Amino acid sequence: MSSSVHSFTYLRSSALLAGDGAPRLSLETCGGLTSHGLSPFPRFFAGFLTAPEAAAGGLLAVADVAATRYYQPQNRAWLDPVVTGNGDRLRFESFSGCGGVYARLDVLPDGIDGEMLGTGTTNVDVNAPLREALAMVGGSDPLHMAVGPDDVTVTTFDGPIVEKKVPLPDRWLRGFAEVQVLASRFDLRAELGAVEAVRFLRSLPKNNRQVLWVRPAGRTLRAAPGPAVGAVCLAGPDRLRALARILRHAKALRVYGPAVAPGSPAVASAWEVELPGMRLTLTVSPDAARGFSGEGAVLDALATDQAAEDADLVSALLAWEPRVEVGDLARDAGIDADRVRAALVRLGTSGRIGYDVAEAAYFHRELPYDTGRAERMNPRLRDAHALVDGGAVAVDGERAQVRSRETTYQVRMAGDGTCTCEWWAKHRGGRGPCKHVLATQIVARRAASGADGSGTTAGTAATASAAANTAQSTAANTGATTTGTETSR
Repeated sequence: MSSSVHSFTYLRSSALLAGDGAPRLSLETCGGLTSHGLSPFPRFFAGFLTAPEAAAGGLLAVADVAATRYYQPQNRAWLDPVVTGNGDRLRFESFSGCGGVYARLDVLPDGIDGEMLGTGTTNVDVNAPLREALAMVGGSDPLHMAVGPDDVTVTTFDGPIVEKKVPLPDRWLRGFAEVQVLASRFDLRAELGAVEAVRFLRSLPKNNRQVLWVRPAGRTLRAAPGPAVGAVCLAGPDRLRALARILRHAKALRVYGPAVAPGSPAVASAWEVELPGMRLTLTVSPDAARGFSGEGAVLDALATDQAAEDADLVSALLAWEPRVEVGDLARDAGIDADRVRAALVRLGTSGRIGYDVAEAAYFHRELPYDTGRAERMNPRLRDAHALVDGGAVAVDGERAQVRSRETTYQVRMAGDGTCTCEWWAKHRGGRGPCKHVLATQIVARRAASGADGSGTTAGTAATASAAANTAQSTAANTGATTTGTETSR
């Protein structure tokens, strides 16, 4: 598995400081991109948390996921969580080292009593001493939190620089890209009150990597014999153990997942615990032995030339709003909602888009990756383009023949496409299209685009050009330094 070495540089270590008044949680930030441009140590918030004990537990849960490999747990990971200031809230995010669990703590407007000082994305230092201090937070004592340096005018370093060099797996980025696509297909499947939520989560088997199916039964969830209408998949129930830190503060549990039917394969699911003024959500992959990076949910959008053009247009319209509304983007860009969604998928491959299942809406963040990196890292997409470039695809109506080495595969283009290859026979589309279906889609779309002249309407051509120039300028500025992490040379 390939990885890149990234460095995290902080003015000082994050700490929970005692004083004459309320304890003060000082979260140090690394360099990031804000609405005002690049900042070496951005400051997002200063004020009190309305539920300090629950907030400490939620932040520890996000840090627990970042430090854990649920598969092959002997190899620990130490990745600093990502924090995004979205105007009226803070979002703390992390991925597990194995790439199969995505955690996000949303500190909502009701959870903070202070001033939101900025918008943007960076990383926060959650070190071992801070973890120990957060675990001691209790009772109803007030807790003051500052995300970023005390003084935004600091121009010299009064103390030692804290730098961490972390091998960051490329699958971590691919996981961010995949999980927002999968989550956008989820619907609310069950909602439990506080007592039943705690009872259910505590009843889950420990150290279990099996696939469980559950479905609503009265006020709680009961085990189901297998996939059925209304059921939710929980692959590896042990991967929800980070929720144990906040159970005593839980107000409700909401469970999200895609629609399934008898015979459906294992699927991803999201488990959201409502806290006072906050939400903690864990999204788990369909298999405890694999991460989100191989799910193939982004491949259809990445295989379209039109989505690449639309992504440039949509990226220029993104703002640091708590909700990115597809309808608003479609109106401003002059394209339909489906094209906006495909563009958002493509922007998600650079980590610029996330999805909040609780609000059924996208949100904007910035990570230090270019949009094409996840595309270049995806072997199926690379192989599909190689087949197209090599003239290996022959389309005849709704069918196609694809030559790959010494074998010719038969592809049916109806629906999401089927193929006679071993990959499709094994997964039957459950992990995205195979390279032969992808290659056929690329050829068919290019032929259709050539037939009607262009993938962009004349009415939006000027807007697209101007927006693309803005987006390219932003990308060039972002490339001068990284958002939260910087590749070590």
